[in-house]
Amino acid sequence: MRVLMIGAGGVGAAAAKIAAEREFFDRWVVADYDLGRAEQAVREVAQRHTSIRSERFCAAQVDASDPDAVSALAREHGATHVLNAVDPRFVMPVFQGARAAGADYLDMAMSLSKRHDSQPYSLVGVKLGDEQFADAAAWEAEGRLALVGIGVEPGLSDIFARYAADHLFSEIEGLGTRDGANLAVHDDDGNEIFAPSFSIWTTIEECLNPPVVWEKGRGWFTTEPFSEPEVFEFPEGIGPVECVNVEHEEVLLMPRWLDAQRVTFKYGLGDEFIGVLKTLNTLGLDRTEKVRVGGVEVSPRDVVAACLPDPATIGPRMTGKTCAGLWVTGTGRDGQPRRTYLYHVADNEVSMAEYGAQCVVWQTALNPVVALELLAQGVWSGAGVLGPEAFDAVPFLDLLAAEKPKGYGAPWGLEDR
Repeated sequence: MRVLMIGAGGVGAAAAKIAAEREFFDRWVVADYDLGRAEQAVREVAQRHTSIRSERFCAAQVDASDPDAVSALAREHGATHVLNAVDPRFVMPVFQGARAAGADYLDMAMSLSKRHDSQPYSLVGVKLGDEQFADAAAWEAEGRLALVGIGVEPGLSDIFARYAADHLFSEIEGLGTRDGANLAVHDDDGNEIFAPSFSIWTTIEECLNPPVVWEKGRGWFTTEPFSEPEVFEFPEGIGPVECVNVEHEEVLLMPRWLDAQRVTFKYGLGDEFIGVLKTLNTLGLDRTEKVRVGGVEVSPRDVVAACLPDPATIGPRMTGKTCAGLWVTGTGRDGQPRRTYLYHVADNEVSMAEYGAQCVVWQTALNPVVALELLAQGVWSGAGVLGPEAFDAVPFLDLLAAEKPKGYGAPWGLEDR
């Protein structure tokens, strides 16, 4: 296996460090528009993993918005798999470039949605992933695999859903992804500051778009942003966090392969974060269309992202844990009512110590690496545009949790409530 990874930001750099400990690939190319950032990611691999064959890694420059450039780089390095680790606005050119090069493809976020023109808070328009699923027949005909949404959310949450459907429940009423954390970032004086732990560009896209819900008999529909607030109790000391509806890929993926009455995604944002997002929306600073400032045209959202700390750099100033999980309700295999939370918790202190990566980006980066190893081993295989639900969950969860060096040493949990 020869992997071309597009993107050397927080998630991409973490993925390279995680992959460095594994032997399933021959080559891992770290590519970014900023060649210096790609080279830095490769240097960090060599510095942190002095005992491994770091010569398997190399850096390259690429424009992720240009499918021809992606395809040319994939061919140059003989890539068998293209891993997309850039913002979702670049999903389609990277997706198209991988197919043109005859490589399989993986991403952690799907093609962007477009809200309904006249009824955005009740009807769906273009859904997340629609552009990719439109090409599913072509990928399948060519015998190529596009494994979409294989980060943590989407990704691990979808694998939990497949596991619950196969092994825990006879009938599923609700599949509800629930994400919460007790993370805090501090300045040099110890004061807590506003510093999102993930790409603010992506966060704005998810949180200010109309959330999508799926119900059996009704299909997909939308609601108002931050709707249906609920307090959810997160494990391992995180505690209660108020979660609200947010647009997310799980709701667009799970119903394609799994039988459930209702599918939702709720994110624990907190009052301060919701207030900031609403203010950005009110001021038009969430817009991606460029505006002229003096003699320069800039995207307001890009300006916001440039003004905030890079999520890849805040790890040393961050404390706490983040939890990604799936709340499943329905009927257990014994015929009795069952309510189960399947989850994975990442501790920032641990991820920083072991990988030099803050916990949110590390937790996201971990899962596509596990998936690539299963594909390299032939344990997972397929053709077309497929979500994580299309694959057997047990090999993934076993490899994820097994102690190193056999596995990834990242155990997951299960609570019946």
